[in-house]
Amino acid sequence: MSKKKTQDPKGEQVDSASKIEAIKNLIFGENIVQYDSEFETLKKDLQKKKEHLESYIDDVRNELMQSIDSLSTDVNIRITDLEDALNAKTDLLSEKKVDRRELGKLLINLGEKISS
Repeated sequence: MSKKKTQDPKGEQVDSASKIEAIKNLIFGENIVQYDSEFETLKKDLQKKKEHLESYIDDVRNELMQSIDSLSTDVNIRITDLEDALNAKTDLLSEKKVDRRELGKLLINLGEKISS
């Protein structure tokens, strides 16, 4: 606020800030102290709530990170299990398709049946 000095009707200089202060006192009067007190109480309450919310956000963030880590570990285990199962089935299919002993026995049986 700028402090302009003006001259009142009696010729004295009056500070504009003191005029504003006088107007404020006329409007709010004795209640100004009560208003200031209530504003301070509200500021403190807001600060406490802000700190509580920040704490809650940190807790939720930590829980989310733990859940994500747990989920990631679970997914990796499941992927590994699926890979192992796929490899086992692939090996089983390979043995069934290329089992030379079985193929040899079948060819011998086929040859015996043809010759009989």
